[in-house]
Amino acid sequence: MTDNQQWQNLLKKAFEAREFSYSPYSHYKVGAALLTTSGKIYTGCNIENVAYTPSNCAERTAIFKAVSEGERSFVAIAVATENGGAPCGVCRQVLREFAPDITIIFGDTQGNYQVCTLSDLLPHSFGPENLV
Repeated sequence: MTDNQQWQNLLKKAFEAREFSYSPYSHYKVGAALLTTSGKIYTGCNIENVAYTPSNCAERTAIFKAVSEGERSFVAIAVATENGGAPCGVCRQVLREFAPDITIIFGDTQGNYQVCTLSDLLPHSFGPENLV
């Protein structure tokens, strides 16, 4: 399978996860599909709360599910939104904790998508090596 086919498959799973979004306040549905180095895919959707702060993004939902099941190494994450929005800053930092070289695919409902690396979205990132 080529990278392009793999990214499209991952993005398809992200769009499937997007259908479970709980977003009654922003109405901005997001789905994510996280590919681990072991080959498993963990999905997530955004889950809002009326107080906003307790809300959780789709990307972090997928990452936390994977980590809670023992996964710690990730290859790629696909993010599905209506307009192709990229992961927020908090999600970028959480991704950095586990996968500083992860590939990120983000796509819209029209079938358009972009592929980049986390370092493209989060240059000069803060990581564990900064604490020494």
